[in-house]
Amino acid sequence: MTADNELTSLAEQLGQHLKQRKLTLTLAESCTGGLCAEIITRVSGSSTWFECGFITYSNQSKELLLNVSNSTLKTFGAVSEETAIEMAMGALSKSGCHLSASVTGIAGPTGGSEAKPVGTVCFAWGGLNCDLLTTTHHFIGNRQQIRQQSAKTLIEGLIALTLSLDL
Repeated sequence: MTADNELTSLAEQLGQHLKQRKLTLTLAESCTGGLCAEIITRVSGSSTWFECGFITYSNQSKELLLNVSNSTLKTFGAVSEETAIEMAMGALSKSGCHLSASVTGIAGPTGGSEAKPVGTVCFAWGGLNCDLLTTTHHFIGNRQQIRQQSAKTLIEGLIALTLSLDL
């Protein structure tokens, strides 16, 4: 199965789980630039469970659209679990959805540092009546490969979160 087909298949699985549970989803994306939303909207009927996505590439847009605090950005940086948490919670608050996920990272080939090299990507998943989950991955590859690995991780995390919900 090609990477593209695998991503579509994961989005279909996610959609089935959300639809069965009558849950809606919102996303907050930075380094993926809308790739996760594009993959999800490949699924016919996704409008019944996917409400909206926020593409907040700049720090200013993270603050303005998702209420990420300037203090968080200054203290931890845009690529941090703390920022990912605020992105996910901001998207959840703005959308009124049941579940949210966020992704922020360094896809490269530039922008990395010794502390946060290219391929560093932070995620957060959460929602109403469920615990917030976060993780940081260090992906290897070119810009597109890092973005695809990030999208896969985000969608797999949403599937796991959805299956863990006690409804």
